Amino acid sequence: MNNPLTHFNEEGRARMVDVSDKGITSRKAVATGEIYLQPETLRLINEGQIKKGDVLAVAQVAGIMGAKKSHEIIPMCHPLLLTGIDISFEKNNEPDPKTGLCSITITGTVKVTGQTGVEMEALTAVSTAALTIYDMCKAVDRGMYFDKIGLLHKSGGKSGTYEKEGVGQ
Repeated sequence: MNNPLTHFNEEGRARMVDVSDKGITSRKAVATGEIYLQPETLRLINEGQIKKGDVLAVAQVAGIMGAKKSHEIIPMCHPLLLTGIDISFEKNNEPDPKTGLCSITITGTVKVTGQTGVEMEALTAVSTAALTIYDMCKAVDRGMYFDKIGLLHKSGGKSGTYEKEGVGQ
């Protein structure tokens, strides 16, 4: 059986891909996502009035921790010695005219010098940061939701560079 899906063995069962013969290269992945929230919730975040603490500082650390732990929660991820992780936030304080909601864009950048890429680590970083924002603010806004979580950029390795169409890195 010649299966183009690399996470399946000859019997069609799940396996972790063997990367031992792959070259060591510098690799980078950038992911993004949005969390939508009430204007009052964002005001409380901006003014440091959320009772659990500095929401974005905690979410930033959580995103870093999430990237580092990706292999523990995603079954086929390799444990990697990550060489760089950065989480940033862009607040949109103006409510959307259609929904009345504000948003925070989360961007996660992960780097490694190794034999496999870090796309899952960047996506996990963004998702973990979003979940942390939700956790810290749920007492005042249970209607928050996430959207547009995805990969913007990946570079390094045999498959080369990927750029999401319409986005430059």
